[in-house]
Amino acid sequence: MNEQVYAWVKITRDIILNQCSQLTVDELNKEFNIGLKSIKHTLVHIAGCYHAWLGSFILRNTDTPLFSLQQINDLNFDDILSYFEQADTYVDQILNFSHHDLSEIVMKQVPWKQDDTYHENSAYQLFVHSVTHEFHHKGQIVSMLRLLGYEVESTDILNIR
Repeated sequence: MNEQVYAWVKITRDIILNQCSQLTVDELNKEFNIGLKSIKHTLVHIAGCYHAWLGSFILRNTDTPLFSLQQINDLNFDDILSYFEQADTYVDQILNFSHHDLSEIVMKQVPWKQDDTYHENSAYQLFVHSVTHEFHHKGQIVSMLRLLGYEVESTDILNIR
């Protein structure tokens, strides 16, 4: 995957973020029987995946990449946008890795977990996981937006020009 491919990922993300920026606080926090229950929690979870696997596990920039439930509750929409922007900086760093560094298997303890969990993955695997994870949860957000009565613009990469 290269910079152009990730640019497409960000374009589809921006479609969702732009729509979500128009929501009321109550709509962002409304709980559904889908995924992580609310649009706000799902957005934070999406960005958190990049922070955890890329920013913490691969780049070692932080040992606490994820927000607590209380911290999530205290976030406003601009904070969520900033969390995504920081995630983008992690992706930029990963995409600048050499082919060898992208493919090299990293085995280490997961810094943000309290147990002795070890993972063995390459930066490329964790990058692809983060992107596919984002698309999975964006689909859930689209469903939540529709349940709120909104018509949602297509986030299909095939529709990007």
